[in-house]
Amino acid sequence: MLELSILGFLYETPLHGYELRKRITALTGHVRPVGESTLYPAIKRLEKAGLLVRETRPGPAAAPRQVLTLTDAGRDELRHRLADAAGAEVTDENRWFTLLAFLRHLEDPASQAAVLRRRLAFLEEPASFFYDGGRPLRAEDLDDPFRRGILTVARATSRAEVTWLQSTLTDLETT
Repeated sequence: MLELSILGFLYETPLHGYELRKRITALTGHVRPVGESTLYPAIKRLEKAGLLVRETRPGPAAAPRQVLTLTDAGRDELRHRLADAAGAEVTDENRWFTLLAFLRHLEDPASQAAVLRRRLAFLEEPASFFYDGGRPLRAEDLDDPFRRGILTVARATSRAEVTWLQSTLTDLETT
């Protein structure tokens, strides 16, 4: 997801590493803090793959800045990763929100809708954080008020997201 975030933010505008790190941290930092020890190796991998280029530009002060710009191949890679999102990218909430932050860059409404349908299918499957044998437990099945709280909040969040997904799919399909 770090590489997706890098590609997504650079799709919008060239950035220097510090600004890129700030934007990624604002998006995912509360869950997965981004340090220089993870960001810069990811940037180097993407640069080596030809997905971005680094240029030295004058900085606002005396020191020059290394500005990162997405290449055409980088733009194609972002759109490919968005269109092919599946598995943990649509089931893990944090990965999903990162993907969703850049889904607008996948310009084809039918492709956007296909990604949203994969998330909707996941949310519509019966699931729980707690099970009795193989049977998912509902909030009403639990005596523990804290576990009941987890399921109550999760159900409300899922219902709100399903409503949003259905509405957005309708909008995309009429576009």
